[in-house]
Order: sequence, then C-alpha cells, then structure tokens
Amino acid sequence: MLKAIRRSLIGAATGALLVGGLTLSPPIASAALAAPAAATPLPTAVYSKTSDWGSGFQAQYVITNPMAVPLNTWSLQFSLPATEKITSIWGGTDTVSGTTHTVVGQSYDTTIAAGASITIGFDASNSGTYADPSACLLNSDPCDGSADVKPPTAPSGLTVLSTTSTAASLSWNGSTDNVSVAGYDVYSGSKIVATSPGTAATVTGLSPSTSYSFTVRAYDEAGNLSGASGAVSATTLASTGGGHLPGVAAPFVDIGAWPTPNLTQIAETTGLRQFSLGFIVNGTAACTPSWFNAYAMSAGFEQSDIASLRAIGGDVKPSFGGEAGTELAQSCTDVPSLTAAYQSAITAYNLTQIDFDIEGSAVADPASIDRRSQAIAALQQSAAAAGKTLTVTLTLPILPSGLTSDGLYVVRSAVKYGAKISTVNGMAMDFGDVEAPNPSGQMGKYAIETAQSLYGQLTPLYPSLTSAQVWNMIGVTPMIGQNDNSSEVFYQSDMQQLLTFAQQQHLGELAFWDVTRDGNACTGSLSKCTDITQTPYEFSKMIAPYQG
Repeated sequence: MLKAIRRSLIGAATGALLVGGLTLSPPIASAALAAPAAATPLPTAVYSKTSDWGSGFQAQYVITNPMAVPLNTWSLQFSLPATEKITSIWGGTDTVSGTTHTVVGQSYDTTIAAGASITIGFDASNSGTYADPSACLLNSDPCDGSADVKPPTAPSGLTVLSTTSTAASLSWNGSTDNVSVAGYDVYSGSKIVATSPGTAATVTGLSPSTSYSFTVRAYDEAGNLSGASGAVSATTLASTGGGHLPGVAAPFVDIGAWPTPNLTQIAETTGLRQFSLGFIVNGTAACTPSWFNAYAMSAGFEQSDIASLRAIGGDVKPSFGGEAGTELAQSCTDVPSLTAAYQSAITAYNLTQIDFDIEGSAVADPASIDRRSQAIAALQQSAAAAGKTLTVTLTLPILPSGLTSDGLYVVRSAVKYGAKISTVNGMAMDFGDVEAPNPSGQMGKYAIETAQSLYGQLTPLYPSLTSAQVWNMIGVTPMIGQNDNSSEVFYQSDMQQLLTFAQQQHLGELAFWDVTRDGNACTGSLSKCTDITQTPYEFSKMIAPYQG
C-alpha cells in the first residue's frame, strides 16, 4: 500500500522516525514531506451492455475496489443521451438531473470491502441510436481509476492531551476523502515529526521545558495531501532528573471480549504501546494454562496481533489470574508443576514481562501464594541463566488505606522467597462507602491515597531501596467511568489528577480497567461501557505518553 511506501520514505529521510509514540532521533529532526513513490490502484466502474431489444436495453456498471482498505462510501455519476431513459435500476439509488444520473449506495449497503466488487444494473428505453453513457465519475474521479486528484479535508480539533518532559500526546478529528484517508502526518513547522493511521499520535524525543507548535495533515491512498489543521502549542515539562527508572502506561485489555480487541489497531489509534492482557487462568485440565478457559497456550491465540504490535515497538504483559477463573497456583499442587505451567505461557509468547492479578479467593490462599512466589523466583532464575530478564508485576486489591492484610501477605511472600517484583499495582476501584465516603468528585483523590498508603507499606519491606525507588515500584489501576459501586465514578478529571501525581512521584505504572470500555464510549453493561460522557479512547490517549 502507498501508506507503507510513504512511511518507508519518511523513515529513511528522518533516520529514526517511527509511527506515533516511538522514538524520534535526533529530537524533532525530520525531513520535509516525501512525494509518493507510486500510485495505489484506485476503484473503477466498468460499464457493459448485457442485452438489447431495439426499443430498450439492459446494462450494468461493476464497481471494483482494488485497495487494501474498504471504500466506505461511493457515488457513481454518468450521462445518457437524451434518447435513453432509465426505467428501473437495482443495486443503488438513482437521482436524475437532466441527462445526468447519480447513483449512491443504499442506506444498508454503502461500503465496498477491500478487493470486492458490486454491480449496479438498470433497464432503459431507447428512442434513437444506441450510445454508451459518457462523463463517468466514481467519487469524483475518472471511472477507469486513472487518477485521483482530490485531497482529503483538513483535520480539525487538534488538541494536546498531555505532555511529559520528552513527549507530547495529540488527538484530532478525522478527515474525509472521496476515496479513503490513509493516514496523518504530524508537523512541527514544515517538518514531519510523527505519522499515524488513526486520530492520535505521541511525538517523542522532545526537549524538556520547550514549547512546540504542531499541525496535522491527512493523506489519502493516492498520496493527495490535505490542508493543515489549526496549530496547537505544547510545552514539555521540566526534566525530572533524579535517575529514576522510566514509568509506563499499560492499561488492561479484556482479551476475552467479543469481538477480540485488535491491539495493533488500538495502539495506532491511541499512541499506547504497552497493554496488560487479562487473563490467563487454569484450563479444563488441572495445572494447564489457558486464555480465559478457552484457548490453550498452543492454540496461537492473538499471536499474530502481538507480533504486529511488537513490530511497531509495542509489547504485552499477560496477566495470570483475575476475578473469574482459577489462578494456576490454586490448581498446580507443587512448585515444579506450577513453574512449568507459567513457563509454557512465557515460551509460547516469548514474554519478558508478566503480571499476576491476585484477587478473590486467590488473595486469601496463603499456600497458593507461597507456591506462586517460589515459582516466580524459579522462573526469574531460569531466565537469568539464559541471559534474559523476566519482569514481574503484582496487581492487588487496594483501598485508600492501602493493601489489605491478604494483599500485603502476597508481597511479603514474594520478598521471603526471593521473587523480584518490579511493580506492585493497586486496583484503585470499588472502595466502598466506609473507605471512600462521599466519593463524588473524589475518586482521583482516593486513587492517589492508595499510592501514598502503598508507599508506606512497601518501604519497610524493601529497606535497601531509596524513596524514589519505592515510588517507582508503585502502580495504580482505577476502573474508568462507572465503577461496580454505584456511587463511585472515575471521570476524566480524576485521571488527570492521578496522572499529575504519577508524574510528580514517578510511579512505575499507570493503568486502568479497561481499554475496550474506553474505546466503546457507551452507556450499557459495565463489561463494555464506562457509562459517562466521553469520546472513544479518551482515557487511553490521556495516559499514552506517560513515562514516569
């Protein structure tokens, strides 16, 4: 596709420019717009007369979409001689002005899939010498697919979602095109600093405490470039210094949702590059890992999508456990078998990071907790022996007052058995009225209190760590929008408050439950919707550039 050609040219010109959210080196340096190397095949409309009975005839146009993307809307225009009149038509809706006919898709059938064709047929009367139609246009382009010179409309509503000391996350309203918008270029001045197939991008490699001006232009499959959006200014934060480790935005994705979430597409749309995937649990046989009790590790579930995500610089952190299903440590009765079960998932997906979401009965089961801690230590020792690293996160229920005694035991067990935990991630949600009285407008504050309390709990457990290192061990995962507790609603303003705190304290992880709900931006079941007013992926775009 031309989209890939454009990116290849731009990447070659800039040295290290990649799709929005990845490293740009040197900072903000890039080349001016590269001209398209070749034309993408355009849709065509081919006419043929299928029968003739003297006083009339039957004919058709076959519209073919050779592109690798759908043709979402189409309009066919042609002229007939004054002696020829269409008496019936099928496959579309016809509007006549003089001798010019404009046929569009019917309301239930406006899209032509990639590589597909549709047929518009009609009967016509004829009172003179037959002649083929003339002046054929398909979406304002010649019907033979020879040219497309109409550019997309300019993007609008360019907004700065958030900034760090080295990055700015942007969002905008999408463009329209007579054929198909292929992607967007983000400019700083006259130079391209990021590209994106969706309506969000994160520009990285910026300098601290520096103001930048950005605009966005759309390009279509033929390489036509839109006008520029309105400009927006972004000022990066001051350099944090202190030598703390980078933080990460890694929200949870319910990978068992239907339809299965497309991680690569979400990454390209939002600027996110890391996802925590829920959940791997025990399968139908004892001590056998499976994705939500449906796919064994050998089934290859989501492997293609994960490979595509990694190709654009992203990665996944599968989470073992969750609220539903049985965590493997409760099914495997000894440490060696449990270690092997976890290792089978690590091997199948070539993992360097994993999470354990320990809640429900699993968080109150000391025997399984200790087995898990010993298995984690064994997995990390095995990885180190092979010259690899295995980063481990614990996701645990938490209250504004901190981890429960059961949750704190999970961390103590890890310390006891030598399991190296990079992040203790608190599920800052569903607190209840006792712990979070009058939560309206205070959910961001309560989420921050969970982190502050967790800091106090972790400090004595890790006496060799500095204060900055303890903060860097902490993650916070709220439930965006309506929580299961009806009085608790986590709004965009709460996330902004939490994000500001995370940047100040350099928390190790910022996440939420979950990306599918964020993308749907709907009202309904809480498994699918946030039940608040929002735009699709608003929370995802907000935290995408987080780097601690």
